[in-house]
Amino acid sequence: MRIRAAEPVRTYYTFNAVWAFLFALCFTLSAVYYVKDVGLDPLQLVLVGTTLEVACFLFEVPTGIVADLFSRRLSIVIGFALIGAGFLLQALVPAFGAILAAQVLWGIGYTFVSGADQAWITDEIGEQRVGRVFVRCQQLELGATIAGTVAAGALGLISLPLPLIVAGAGMILLALGLALVMPERNFHPTPRAERETFRQMGRTFQQGLRVARSRPVVRIMVLISLIGGLSSEAFDRLWTVHVLDHSFPDWFGTTDPAFWFTVLALVGTLLSLIGSLVVNRVSPERVNALHPNGLLALLALIHLAGVVAFALLGNLWLGLAAMWLSRVATTIAVPIESAWLNRNLDSASRATVISMVSQANAIGQVAGGPPLGALAGRASVRTALLVSGLILLPIPVLYLRLRPRPADGVPAGDVPESEPRSG
Repeated sequence: MRIRAAEPVRTYYTFNAVWAFLFALCFTLSAVYYVKDVGLDPLQLVLVGTTLEVACFLFEVPTGIVADLFSRRLSIVIGFALIGAGFLLQALVPAFGAILAAQVLWGIGYTFVSGADQAWITDEIGEQRVGRVFVRCQQLELGATIAGTVAAGALGLISLPLPLIVAGAGMILLALGLALVMPERNFHPTPRAERETFRQMGRTFQQGLRVARSRPVVRIMVLISLIGGLSSEAFDRLWTVHVLDHSFPDWFGTTDPAFWFTVLALVGTLLSLIGSLVVNRVSPERVNALHPNGLLALLALIHLAGVVAFALLGNLWLGLAAMWLSRVATTIAVPIESAWLNRNLDSASRATVISMVSQANAIGQVAGGPPLGALAGRASVRTALLVSGLILLPIPVLYLRLRPRPADGVPAGDVPESEPRSG
């Protein structure tokens, strides 16, 4: 049964804001829950992330093909339901094995959503409008993340797994709501009579692979995503351990990690929101540029410097300031990069190619996470964090390689190599 379909942009903003709220609710204190309640060590923490990324690696392209071939809306609904089930499992069963199983479950769910959501809104409203929608959506997500962070802190003071339980139930309810109201007017799936399922999936995948190979922007984005994955898995899992090695001050009458990690997450999100608003207000022409390679290179350099400084600085608050600066840069870059990538894709293979970019990130995290986790155990968490920062060094250079041509100002990266260039 379907209720009257909602307006696409409003629907996109709403489900992404709810998604951001529930993710913040789940993950603000999840690492603290893993360390304090479940008792995971640094290597186990990284293996939790590696398990998640293996699931993403194995299912990213197949689920992206499903979104291109059958229904983006259905893919998103299935994805949110699986994510919710994974959140619930890891909260209700505080054991290493159950947490690993939960990563597989919600990781598969995430691959159903990844790529399908951006491809869906691009099809519904058109490529010309989607860049501004991505930027505005990013700002709404940050606002929702702030609310989710506060809610996580309040619930976490009662019980560390409680925010995860509420987030899981909320994800399942979100899936049910989208099943009733989410429109899909401009996507035309392959007719049932023409569905040679595995053969058609193979053709769609090959089409996406050809796009990734023939268009330099797409090819560079895949490489950047791979390098980012090599770095991010260890940092995302180990920064919490690094902070827990310090003593929190008794400024507000408590040193409870649930309270302080909520404060840290809240400050980071507020700074990211402010940074996004300021950059979009001060320099909208750069944010919405057709070829923002220079801006993305600068943001990548700031991100790199922040990660390295966080690892090296001995003072807790200076280190956190560096980490927050890094996250502000990443927050600003994500919608700009997404819009640039989508402008270089065709509708028929859009979800598949976006999934390939995400899969490259998953490959990087699977390859980079365990060695850096082992390095943290053998040397120190600080050493592993420093190496994860240094891995990012090629990314600014890769962005700068996609330079506009002097003749006409059009980046070579946006013209498929197999197509003639206009004079």
